[in-house]
Amino acid sequence: MSGDGLRASGSEITAALAEARTSGASATDLLAEAVRRIEAASERFDWVGVYLLEDGELVLGPYIGAATDHVRIPVGRGVCGTAVAEDRDINVPDVRELDNYIACSVGTRSELVVLIREPETGRVLGQLDLDSDRVAAFTSEDERELKRVADWLGDALTA
Repeated sequence: MSGDGLRASGSEITAALAEARTSGASATDLLAEAVRRIEAASERFDWVGVYLLEDGELVLGPYIGAATDHVRIPVGRGVCGTAVAEDRDINVPDVRELDNYIACSVGTRSELVVLIREPETGRVLGQLDLDSDRVAAFTSEDERELKRVADWLGDALTA
């Protein structure tokens, strides 16, 4: 991978997750391992976490980065809630340009949300949420590779 690309591909991350799953890792363990491996994949990733959709709210799961007060986010609120409301992944190059942004950190400049879906129905189960202190930190390669991880997690969470 080029320049400031990922140190691990989505395929490499999911292979490690599959090995952990075979070894008996729980769903929470798999989410935590996914977060750990994603965070280690690039210095551009300053905060990496998982939110799971429960009763119309996103509930914070495992994460790496600065502590956040946003442990519950209503659907439709902020980048995370908007991604669920609009049923789409969202890459925000500069969060300062959003009226609807919920700041986890004053240093955050860009955010990427990739939905985790139930594979059969496409129903949203949760999301991978990444923040960076750099403007336009997230590339199309990041989105593609993280989509692989999110798809794998969707399958694992519903198995």
